[in-house]
Amino acid sequence: MQKNLFIAFLLVSTTLSYSQLGGRATYQFLNLVNSPRQAALGGKVITNYDYDPTQGLYNPATINPAMDNQLSVNYVNYFADVSYGTAAYAYLWDRRTQVFHTGVTYINYGSFDGFDEQGEPTNSFGGGEVALSMGYARNIPWTDFHVGVNVKLISSKLEQYSSLGGAIDIGIIYVYEPWDLQIAAVARNIGTQFTPFNEVYEQLPLEVDFGISQIPLNVPIRWHFTLENLQTWNIAFSNPAREEVDLEGNVIKEKVSFLNNAFQRMIFGVELFPKGGFNIRLGYNVRRSEELRIIEQRSFAGLSAGFSIKLNKLRVSYSFSKYNAAASASFFGLNMDLR
Repeated sequence: MQKNLFIAFLLVSTTLSYSQLGGRATYQFLNLVNSPRQAALGGKVITNYDYDPTQGLYNPATINPAMDNQLSVNYVNYFADVSYGTAAYAYLWDRRTQVFHTGVTYINYGSFDGFDEQGEPTNSFGGGEVALSMGYARNIPWTDFHVGVNVKLISSKLEQYSSLGGAIDIGIIYVYEPWDLQIAAVARNIGTQFTPFNEVYEQLPLEVDFGISQIPLNVPIRWHFTLENLQTWNIAFSNPAREEVDLEGNVIKEKVSFLNNAFQRMIFGVELFPKGGFNIRLGYNVRRSEELRIIEQRSFAGLSAGFSIKLNKLRVSYSFSKYNAAASASFFGLNMDLR
């Protein structure tokens, strides 16, 4: 049926627009960028151990006392009519030793015109997905290690099809305050569908990331380095646009080397004045740059930048991410101190 084909296309296209890893699992929106800060720093940062409760959505181990009574709301007008956003809140409990966290991530795919098998118009329809999470973190006694977990309930509705699922995130972070050093790892979206879209159970988008960040001594800069998608090795691909034809007409495909797979999981980010009322953020996502750049044309794919301004108890954030010459996204966020 034409409707079924369109729904399948919608599922695949919204994930492939970000990376070639898309299409291997359902609920791909769970791994989208969740805040302007994260977007500006390259798309995935798991080491921010500070006031920002949105960070707890991606790595629950970063949930900490500085997030107490902080509310964060973020929104992005994505590609076409797709929009999505996040909200997060944290609460301190039990003499500043345990922190509870709650959050929501949603995506709205907009409205579509429906057609039957003969191409006749039918009712319009929409699609959307949402994940509700509860997180908890605490310090491992007498160490600099912190552990955390998120439990997520996931709901998805695409035209007449709906699905319900559940997942957990497990994270750990090492915080060495004398060096302003954070080292973290997280395993995300470990779970299953409770009810599938159409009798076929699909995998969730499992992702394992590792990150490290630090503020050098007497330098107002925090650098970030992240390795993404450690759960699988083959994340690079042979680009058909780089195929060559020899004198005998044989097509020679681009070779994917060890270095291709190694470098394409790297993300770099820098925050200028990270502890100030005003800061600037820059990032570079190697995989996004490689997969979305246009051959023999400068498109600045993979680059991102942003800033934040603190106004009393309100912090306003904005970032801009470049995907290719024709596609970019702006992210907006508010962080409110409710104490």
